[in-house]
Amino acid sequence: MRRIRRTPLLAAAVLLAVTGCSSGQDASQNRSGQTGFVSGSGRVSTFAPDKREKAPDFKGTTLDGKEWDFADQAGKVVVLNVWGSWCPPCRKEAPDLSAAARELGSSVQFIGLNTRDLDKAPPLKFVQEFGVPFPSIYDPNGKQLLRFRGQKISASSIPSTLVIDKQGRVAARVLGAVTKDTLIGMVKDAE
Repeated sequence: MRRIRRTPLLAAAVLLAVTGCSSGQDASQNRSGQTGFVSGSGRVSTFAPDKREKAPDFKGTTLDGKEWDFADQAGKVVVLNVWGSWCPPCRKEAPDLSAAARELGSSVQFIGLNTRDLDKAPPLKFVQEFGVPFPSIYDPNGKQLLRFRGQKISASSIPSTLVIDKQGRVAARVLGAVTKDTLIGMVKDAE
Protein backbone atom coordinates (compact mmCIF):
# COMPACT_ATOMS: atom_id res chain seq x y z
CA MET A 1 0.00 0.00 0.00
CA ARG A 2 2.83 2.44 0.80
CA ARG A 3 4.30 1.99 -2.66
CA ILE A 4 1.05 2.92 -4.35
CA ARG A 5 0.67 6.15 -2.36
CA ARG A 6 4.24 7.33 -3.11
CA THR A 7 3.89 6.82 -6.85
CA PRO A 8 1.54 9.81 -7.44
CA LEU A 9 3.76 12.05 -5.30
CA LEU A 10 6.87 10.93 -7.15
CA ALA A 11 5.16 11.45 -10.50
CA ALA A 12 4.09 14.98 -9.49
CA ALA A 13 7.62 15.85 -8.36
CA VAL A 14 9.11 14.61 -11.63
CA LEU A 15 6.52 16.55 -13.64
CA LEU A 16 7.32 19.78 -11.78
CA ALA A 17 11.04 19.29 -12.31
CA VAL A 18 10.63 18.60 -16.02
CA THR A 19 8.38 21.58 -16.67
CA GLY A 20 10.71 23.92 -14.80
CA CYS A 21 7.94 25.27 -12.57
CA SER A 22 9.30 28.20 -10.57
CA SER A 23 12.79 27.48 -11.86
CA GLY A 24 13.67 31.14 -12.18
CA GLN A 25 15.26 30.42 -15.55
CA ASP A 26 15.69 33.26 -17.98
CA ALA A 27 13.07 33.38 -20.72
CA SER A 28 15.77 32.62 -23.27
CA GLN A 29 16.26 29.17 -21.77
CA ASN A 30 14.34 26.14 -22.93
CA ARG A 31 13.25 23.17 -20.83
CA SER A 32 16.56 21.39 -21.25
CA GLY A 33 18.33 24.34 -19.61
CA GLN A 34 19.89 25.54 -22.84
CA THR A 35 20.11 29.30 -23.20
CA GLY A 36 20.06 29.50 -26.99
CA PHE A 37 23.41 31.27 -26.98
CA VAL A 38 27.01 30.47 -26.15
CA SER A 39 28.54 32.79 -23.61
CA GLY A 40 32.23 32.84 -24.37
CA SER A 41 35.07 33.22 -21.93
CA GLY A 42 35.93 36.78 -22.94
CA ARG A 43 39.23 35.61 -24.38
CA VAL A 44 40.72 38.04 -26.89
CA SER A 45 41.91 36.85 -30.28
CA THR A 46 44.02 39.23 -32.33
CA PHE A 47 45.07 38.81 -35.93
CA ALA A 48 48.29 40.01 -37.54
CA PRO A 49 47.69 42.41 -40.44
CA ASP A 50 48.66 39.78 -43.02
CA LYS A 51 46.22 37.25 -41.45
CA ARG A 52 43.18 39.51 -41.22
CA GLU A 53 40.06 38.57 -43.17
CA LYS A 54 37.83 41.11 -44.85
CA ALA A 55 34.69 41.78 -42.81
CA PRO A 56 31.46 41.13 -44.71
CA ASP A 57 29.32 44.00 -45.84
CA PHE A 58 26.50 44.49 -43.39
CA LYS A 59 23.87 47.15 -42.99
CA GLY A 60 20.43 47.73 -41.62
CA THR A 61 17.99 49.96 -39.85
CA THR A 62 18.98 51.03 -36.37
CA LEU A 63 16.74 50.84 -33.34
CA ASP A 64 16.01 54.55 -33.78
CA GLY A 65 14.95 54.07 -37.42
CA LYS A 66 18.06 55.33 -39.25
CA GLU A 67 19.89 53.45 -42.00
CA TRP A 68 23.44 52.32 -41.21
CA ASP A 69 25.88 50.81 -43.74
CA PHE A 70 29.34 49.38 -43.05
CA ALA A 71 30.44 50.58 -46.51
CA ASP A 72 30.04 54.18 -45.30
CA GLN A 73 32.69 53.60 -42.61
CA ALA A 74 35.67 53.24 -44.98
CA GLY A 75 38.89 54.46 -43.38
CA LYS A 76 37.59 54.17 -39.80
CA VAL A 77 38.13 51.57 -37.14
CA VAL A 78 34.77 49.95 -36.43
CA VAL A 79 33.77 48.16 -33.24
CA LEU A 80 30.88 45.77 -33.80
CA ASN A 81 29.14 44.40 -30.72
CA VAL A 82 26.55 41.63 -31.10
CA TRP A 83 24.05 41.68 -28.24
CA GLY A 84 20.52 40.95 -27.09
CA SER A 85 18.51 42.54 -24.31
CA TRP A 86 17.72 39.02 -23.02
CA CYS A 87 21.43 38.13 -22.60
CA PRO A 88 22.90 38.41 -19.04
CA PRO A 89 26.55 38.74 -20.23
CA CYS A 90 25.42 41.55 -22.57
CA ARG A 91 24.01 43.40 -19.57
CA LYS A 92 27.28 42.84 -17.71
CA GLU A 93 29.44 44.32 -20.48
CA ALA A 94 27.15 47.23 -21.48
CA PRO A 95 28.65 49.79 -19.03
CA ASP A 96 32.19 48.96 -20.21
CA LEU A 97 31.24 49.20 -23.89
CA SER A 98 29.53 52.53 -23.31
CA ALA A 99 32.53 53.87 -21.38
CA ALA A 100 34.96 52.73 -24.11
CA ALA A 101 32.83 54.37 -26.82
CA ARG A 102 32.78 57.65 -24.90
CA GLU A 103 36.53 57.55 -24.24
CA LEU A 104 37.48 56.72 -27.83
CA GLY A 105 35.10 59.31 -29.25
CA SER A 106 34.38 59.87 -32.92
CA SER A 107 37.71 58.43 -34.11
CA VAL A 108 36.13 54.96 -33.81
CA GLN A 109 32.71 53.98 -35.11
CA PHE A 110 30.84 51.79 -32.63
CA ILE A 111 27.84 49.84 -33.91
CA GLY A 112 25.70 47.35 -32.09
CA LEU A 113 23.96 44.44 -33.74
CA ASN A 114 20.89 43.64 -31.69
CA THR A 115 19.74 40.10 -32.41
CA ARG A 116 16.83 37.84 -31.45
CA ASP A 117 14.77 40.58 -29.82
CA LEU A 118 11.45 40.14 -31.61
CA ASP A 119 10.08 43.45 -30.35
CA LYS A 120 11.99 46.76 -30.29
CA ALA A 121 10.77 47.71 -26.80
CA PRO A 122 13.24 45.53 -24.78
CA PRO A 123 16.38 46.61 -26.70
CA LEU A 124 15.30 50.27 -26.59
CA LYS A 125 14.88 49.96 -22.82
CA PHE A 126 18.32 48.29 -22.61
CA VAL A 127 19.94 51.17 -24.54
CA GLN A 128 18.26 53.72 -22.27
CA GLU A 129 19.04 51.83 -19.05
CA PHE A 130 22.75 51.51 -19.83
CA GLY A 131 23.15 54.87 -21.60
CA VAL A 132 24.52 53.22 -24.75
CA PRO A 133 25.89 56.14 -26.83
CA PHE A 134 26.13 54.36 -30.18
CA PRO A 135 23.52 53.04 -32.61
CA SER A 136 22.48 49.41 -32.94
CA ILE A 137 21.15 47.69 -36.03
CA TYR A 138 17.90 45.91 -35.23
CA ASP A 139 18.33 42.35 -36.53
CA PRO A 140 15.59 40.23 -34.91
CA ASN A 141 15.95 37.29 -37.29
CA GLY A 142 19.78 37.29 -37.37
CA LYS A 143 20.05 38.02 -41.10
CA GLN A 144 22.94 40.47 -40.67
CA LEU A 145 24.61 38.31 -38.03
CA LEU A 146 24.62 35.36 -40.44
CA ARG A 147 26.82 37.38 -42.82
CA PHE A 148 29.64 36.65 -40.36
CA ARG A 149 29.10 32.88 -40.48
CA GLY A 150 32.39 31.05 -41.00
CA GLN A 151 34.38 34.16 -40.22
CA LYS A 152 35.16 35.34 -36.73
CA ILE A 153 31.86 34.88 -34.87
CA SER A 154 29.01 32.43 -34.94
CA ALA A 155 25.31 33.13 -34.67
CA SER A 156 25.22 31.54 -31.21
CA SER A 157 28.16 33.49 -29.72
CA ILE A 158 26.43 36.30 -27.90
CA PRO A 159 27.84 38.66 -26.87
CA SER A 160 30.63 38.97 -29.39
CA THR A 161 32.74 41.98 -30.24
CA LEU A 162 34.82 42.53 -33.35
CA VAL A 163 37.32 45.29 -34.01
CA ILE A 164 37.55 45.98 -37.73
CA ASP A 165 40.59 47.92 -38.93
CA LYS A 166 40.63 50.93 -41.29
CA GLN A 167 41.00 48.59 -44.28
CA GLY A 168 37.79 46.76 -43.36
CA ARG A 169 39.51 43.64 -42.00
CA VAL A 170 38.82 41.87 -38.70
CA ALA A 171 41.73 42.75 -36.41
CA ALA A 172 40.48 41.33 -33.12
CA ARG A 173 37.56 39.53 -31.52
CA VAL A 174 36.14 38.71 -28.12
CA LEU A 175 33.59 35.94 -27.67
CA GLY A 176 31.87 36.79 -24.43
CA ALA A 177 31.75 39.93 -22.35
CA VAL A 178 34.49 42.50 -22.92
CA THR A 179 35.90 45.07 -20.51
CA LYS A 180 36.57 48.73 -21.27
CA ASP A 181 40.36 48.44 -20.93
CA THR A 182 40.54 45.31 -23.06
CA LEU A 183 38.46 46.89 -25.79
CA ILE A 184 40.46 50.12 -25.83
CA GLY A 185 43.64 48.04 -26.13
CA MET A 186 42.14 46.05 -29.02
CA VAL A 187 41.26 49.26 -30.85
CA LYS A 188 44.71 50.77 -30.36
CA ASP A 189 46.31 47.57 -31.70
CA ALA A 190 44.07 47.73 -34.78
CA GLU A 191 44.93 51.32 -35.71
